[in-house]
Amino acid sequence: MAVVRRSPLDPYPVTPKYLQTRNSALHIPPAQFSNMKFKSDEVYGVIIDIPMGPAVLATMVCFINGAANLYFNNGGEYTGASTKYKSVVQAARNLVVNATPLKQYGKRTSSFPLPVNGIHFLYLMTKRGIFKTEIDPRTVSQQPNEKRAVYYLYQQVMGALRMAQLRDAEGLPESRKQA
Repeated sequence: MAVVRRSPLDPYPVTPKYLQTRNSALHIPPAQFSNMKFKSDEVYGVIIDIPMGPAVLATMVCFINGAANLYFNNGGEYTGASTKYKSVVQAARNLVVNATPLKQYGKRTSSFPLPVNGIHFLYLMTKRGIFKTEIDPRTVSQQPNEKRAVYYLYQQVMGALRMAQLRDAEGLPESRKQA
């Protein structure tokens, strides 16, 4: 069996389910969060495309209400953790409320390409539009403080989601699941 190697510059293979879910997340209107107070120029949602290997792309979706979900290019997903785990809600909210300063490094966009070459694409959702910026994890230590801070914060969300996933797999009773 021949092994087909994928160049880091090639687009990721994706399923229609993944594209549809990602697109839906990128178009959730601020009215969804009308019970939450935020200004028109403040971020209410952060969508992050995270290359995780030569064939795996994850998209992490976080909103101001603490919702946080993961979607994978192969159609897999991990959703609903924020309804069970305070640690996920806290990490997601912390990311979103601290993402507004990152807008200065982004450009308003209505186009949402997938990343290549290991670069993380971040889409910052505001009432005034969506702003796209990038973070290269290989050089994050040399990037501006705002990028380093947001990178750290979304790693915290990823860690909270992973712990929630492990607890789900253990089948712990609901009362013990709160992190």
